[in-house]
Amino acid sequence: MGEVILRPKGSVDIMVEAEAISPDIFAGKTKSEIEKLTVWQGAGQLQLCEFFDIEGSVGSSAAETKIIIEGDVPRVKHIGHGMSAGEIVIEGSAGMHVGSEMVGGSILVKGNAGSWAGMEMKGGTLHIIGNASDHVGCAYRGSWRGMTGGKITIDGSAKSQLGGGMSGGEIHVGGSVENFAGIRMSNGIIVVKGDAVRGVGAEMSGGTFVVCGKIKQFSPGFDYTGTEKNPKIGETVLSGEFMKFAGDFAITKTPKGALYASKEANGEV
Repeated sequence: MGEVILRPKGSVDIMVEAEAISPDIFAGKTKSEIEKLTVWQGAGQLQLCEFFDIEGSVGSSAAETKIIIEGDVPRVKHIGHGMSAGEIVIEGSAGMHVGSEMVGGSILVKGNAGSWAGMEMKGGTLHIIGNASDHVGCAYRGSWRGMTGGKITIDGSAKSQLGGGMSGGEIHVGGSVENFAGIRMSNGIIVVKGDAVRGVGAEMSGGTFVVCGKIKQFSPGFDYTGTEKNPKIGETVLSGEFMKFAGDFAITKTPKGALYASKEANGEV
């Protein structure tokens, strides 16, 4: 596998839009051609080499190409946008839209990720070791369909509207989430090991949402259907007793959404 290393040259003031940082675009190119790839900063059209020192060589295809970014790039957006194969490793934090619309391959972010990570993701894997901001795996504004496939893993916590409009794939959060996670969800799986604030699964018509911690404010459109011990959700086996709810009846009379909440953390709701 070919490997290319990008080293950030310094701090970035105006955010840089860098869809060019993708195995699909790097594949088959020379070092000189990669350096000249176009990125945008505001209205300015610039070259990738103005922001990164670049070394190494790529493979002949995206699947044979690995990109390593050595450092924090929280103001570089769209890394891995739409990628179909290959690998990206960010040895620090990433900016907004990392892995947006990705179809395949893998992205590892060793720090935090900005908003819209994995937006409308269709396949592949996105692993964020730190925390993520709002709208992970969400539908873009004006669209109703968010993530349709693939897997997003967040070892830390995430902010609001995680998995908004989700219709496939999986999201696993090791920490907690904030408001309206799983809003308008129609399919797929979301597992949150920590707590959730409010609006979990609001307007949900299908899919499965699990909260292993406490839900501070339950959505009113969910009906309790029973308690399950150590339920298996996809390939994940949960430990303990979970209350199961169907919903969201506020959006449809025949919802197929399932919300699981830890009985120990939530008591009698």
